[in-house]
This record gives sequence, C-alpha cells and structure tokens, in this order.
Amino acid sequence: MNKICKGDEVVITAGRDKNKRGTVRAWLDENRIIIDGINLVKKHVKPNPMKGEQGGILTKEMPISISNVSLFNPLTQKADRVGFRTLDDGRKVRVFKSNGEIIVKA
Repeated sequence: MNKICKGDEVVITAGRDKNKRGTVRAWLDENRIIIDGINLVKKHVKPNPMKGEQGGILTKEMPISISNVSLFNPLTQKADRVGFRTLDDGRKVRVFKSNGEIIVKA
C-alpha cells in the first residue's frame, strides 16, 4: 500500500510549484507521479503530416517526485504526513500523522 494513491489531493512541498495543490492523475514508476495542473512545461513540437499532428508549442504536465509532495489534510487545511494503522477487523488503512484521522478515498 502506497502512502499516496491515485486520486488523492496533494500539496507540493518543494520546487517551482511549491504550496500549490492538485490531484494525482497517474503513477509513472515507483517514485514519480503526474499531478493535474502542476509542473507544466512548454514543449516545442515539429509538425508530422503522416500522423496528422500540427506543430507548435504545447503545454504538458511532467512527472514530479513523490518526495516533493505531501497529502492534503482537509481538517487542518495543511499538508500532512501519512502513516498506517491496522484496524480490529484486520484491514490496513492510511491515517494522518497529526490527528490520527483515517484517510477516506474520494
């Protein structure tokens, strides 16, 4: 179980987009994720008539390391660390470290 999952709202803690919030859209590998509207770059693209692609300058989202993001806690309105707890029925759940609240998947 990962501390940050697809669909979670996260806060960027380092880099150019520090303190911005976004939703995790995809995992690329073990430690890189793509977040909606965060880490945008401009990419110059040549036209390719064989594929029907038009050239120009595209804006795309690039991956960001999970070490630079933290889960957003809606109760405290701040970024928070994540821990794990095993419930009485044997389920393993994610919890916020600051207040011990169980993280509910949106």
